[in-house]
Formats: sequence, C-alpha cells, structure tokens
Amino acid sequence: MVPPMHLQFLSPETLNQPAGYSHVVKALGGQTVYLSGQVALDASGALVGRGDFRAQTQQVFENIKTALAAAGADFSHVVKLTIFVVDRSELPAFREVRDRYINTDAPPASTLVQVRGLVRDDFLLEVEAIANLPA
Repeated sequence: MVPPMHLQFLSPETLNQPAGYSHVVKALGGQTVYLSGQVALDASGALVGRGDFRAQTQQVFENIKTALAAAGADFSHVVKLTIFVVDRSELPAFREVRDRYINTDAPPASTLVQVRGLVRDDFLLEVEAIANLPA
C-alpha cells in the first residue's frame, strides 16, 4: 500500500528504529479528522468478544474503518493511533490485528498506554485515531 502523497512517514536514523509505528508523520496540508476512542461495540451497541482481546481488537478496528469511511478516509490516511489497553501482555494479538489494517511499510505514529480500566469493565481496549485527508 502506497501512502498518500500529502503524508510523509518518518523515522529518523538518530532515533531507535520502531517496529509497527513511525516516530513522525508530516501532513502537508489537507483536512484533519479526529476519531473518538473506539471500543468493541457493534452497531446495535452489543459488546463483541466478551473476555476475548483478539475479537475485541478486530471489532475496534472495524469500527475505526467505518468511522474513517464516514469522513471519506481510510487507513492510509491515519497519521496517529492512541491505544489504551488493560493488559499489555496482549500486545502481540493487538499487533497481529492492527497490521491487517494499517500500511506496515508506512505505519502511523502511535502511543500505547496500559490503564487500570476503561469506561466499562468488560472493555479490554480502546483506540482513537487521527487521519489527514488531502486538500
């Protein structure tokens, strides 16, 4: 997948070389789209994957995909992900699912935070995104 021309994904050689994210994403103009944190609820509001981190991650990324499409965007336009997890030992499963959606050759900037809990006890993760569309 080729990144949009208006976005530059950078990881300076003088910083450690990250796996799965870019240190810097430069948006050259365009429109910025902010997505609220997405959790593992389907369109009816039902929880998907109770107790199953991988299933919840899949639903979260499908929700992000739907939200991006509503703004005329897709994952190639995502410049930043912020991930909140209640158990960071689930990171391998998260990466596996995430990598089916993002451009792994030019991944978005990313921050992952382990939290004590989310708005509901049965949520295992929440992911917010920022995207940039060309002008």
